[in-house]
Amino acid sequence: MDRFGLIGDPIATSLSPMLFKAGYAGRFTYDLIEGNDFGQSWKTFMDGYQGINVTAPFKEQAFRKAELFTSYCHKIGASNLIVKTPDGILADNSDFTGIIFCLAEAYFPGLTGEFLSKFGPEAHIKVHQFFRQAVGQLFTQKPQALIVGCGGAGRAAAVAAAELGFDTVLMNRTAEKAQRIADELPEYNFIVDPVTDFREAFRECDLVIYTLPMKLDAVDSMTAGDFEGEDRYSCPRPAKVVLEANYKNPSFSGEVRSLMNAAGCQYISGRSWLLQQAVTGYARLTGIQPDASAMAEAMNFQK
Repeated sequence: MDRFGLIGDPIATSLSPMLFKAGYAGRFTYDLIEGNDFGQSWKTFMDGYQGINVTAPFKEQAFRKAELFTSYCHKIGASNLIVKTPDGILADNSDFTGIIFCLAEAYFPGLTGEFLSKFGPEAHIKVHQFFRQAVGQLFTQKPQALIVGCGGAGRAAAVAAAELGFDTVLMNRTAEKAQRIADELPEYNFIVDPVTDFREAFRECDLVIYTLPMKLDAVDSMTAGDFEGEDRYSCPRPAKVVLEANYKNPSFSGEVRSLMNAAGCQYISGRSWLLQQAVTGYARLTGIQPDASAMAEAMNFQK
């Protein structure tokens, strides 16, 4: 039987085994391979596993070990998914595909389920293509995205937003890190803004992907007006979409969430991102589409 797992440190509280078991009804083995020695974790994978998920601090090291890459993974420069193929070790990035699914579902409700039923493990490719072609139906002018935080998840978010057709602004606590991404990926024409402009940039953008692990002070001073999207009544879409990576201690919660709801802003939680990472990533690991409904039920039960 093919075996799968997760490498990283720490990972003892990871939801991945629960999601994997639900997605395949226990058909495959999925282990936590915890440890801070990447070399040993990689050896364990090579000796006994068909594919692995990868989390901090090993995403860049795993990427460098691979021989084959999806195009977007190559641009991101980090991998959270490694699988053995007849042609070599393949690196993929389900942070990227998870964002594609989250945003597609926000702007086109029901689309991901329809495409999963029709295309199976290749659904994320078709969703990506559809969204990019249809984005002009959602906005009267080219939409703007703000990526807050330029770590591994932030870089994946930047590539995803640009690939979907958004003019994309990068913002990080250290502007040099954001500028480095912009310089390395000139084809996307990323704009770099200082974090001091957070509130102004947030107000102007149609999509915000927030990947910082902590709350910026400006979040607590925001008003409903900051969450209203421009030109919101011309097209059938949410006023503004905010996707946040951190699901354990979200920055957008409590009173801020109430303001978002009042303004018609659609919030996508880190749990939703995690679920869509798993739905798209496990299909790449196994070559078999997991049961997305069962995974969603397991995620809700775990709350």
